[in-house]
Amino acid sequence: MEITKKEIIIDPSQLTQLLGFNDEYLSMIERKFHSQIYVRGNTVKIKGTLDETQIIEKVIKELLYLITKNGQLTKEDVISVLGLFEHSEANIPQNEDVKLQSNTVLHAAKETIRARTPNQIRYLQSVYKNDIVFAIGPAGTGKTFLAVAMAIAALKRNDVSKIVLSRPAVEAGESLGFLPGDLQEKIDPYLKPLTDALQQMLTPEKYKSLLEKGIIEITPLAYMRGRTLNYSFIILDEAQNATATQMKMFLTRLGANSKALVTGDITQIDLQKPKKSGLIDANKVLQNIPGIDFVYFDEKDVVRHRLVADIIKAYERSYEEKEKNEN
Repeated sequence: MEITKKEIIIDPSQLTQLLGFNDEYLSMIERKFHSQIYVRGNTVKIKGTLDETQIIEKVIKELLYLITKNGQLTKEDVISVLGLFEHSEANIPQNEDVKLQSNTVLHAAKETIRARTPNQIRYLQSVYKNDIVFAIGPAGTGKTFLAVAMAIAALKRNDVSKIVLSRPAVEAGESLGFLPGDLQEKIDPYLKPLTDALQQMLTPEKYKSLLEKGIIEITPLAYMRGRTLNYSFIILDEAQNATATQMKMFLTRLGANSKALVTGDITQIDLQKPKKSGLIDANKVLQNIPGIDFVYFDEKDVVRHRLVADIIKAYERSYEEKEKNEN
């Protein structure tokens, strides 16, 4: 994929309007594309594929025309202009009464990500319709990967201005204190599945830029306390290892115009007794609340190696037999 650079010189009297307060409008444009966009003096510099740099140039010129015509630029203007040059989203309809027609989640940097199974498609539809969605099922069913893809798609559409990815820092027989290194080095292994998904969907430059600007934040669950997250797409992964108290804390971080996705596998709980899994608790407590939905996955949704589905079925049979013997 050939990378090209383009520079657009902006009239200094229009530059502040174009960028928006605290570069809000510039960030909205950048989130829409894979390309890097930055400003040096009164020059906007674009680095990306030829097609994208040409589209971004057209977007900027259209915005400059609106500034000249109206004497100002609004957020609604930016959203409208970006909509005119729509090219990389899942084409999710804006009217809730319209059925979701496409199983495409995201046109990522390296591939197009799609929902492949009936449960994955239902997952996509549920996230579109609800503000809190729980995805419960075994490993390899695409719960986390699709969640991250949907978050990036929402960011590109400017539905949200921030992505927050979180996990409980809990593993079988271990705790942070026993691991080597400083705090960041202790935390990194827990968050790697999330960073792996992001790096598969974004170019290295885009990934680094969004992290540095705080548009994407990756944090342990314990660090979520006391926050209110507005205009955010929030994902809690490995939620079976959150306690009931932590789960309540996480869900109540939800602010205005935000969505929360909770993913987990209740057969892989690493919490030490007598702690209770917050995922199991939420699955009982939060049923039948409008705006909250539960999507369940099984071995038929596994998209990893063919043996993974067989392994899952074997363990399920073993658990069922154990429960029968105990009863």
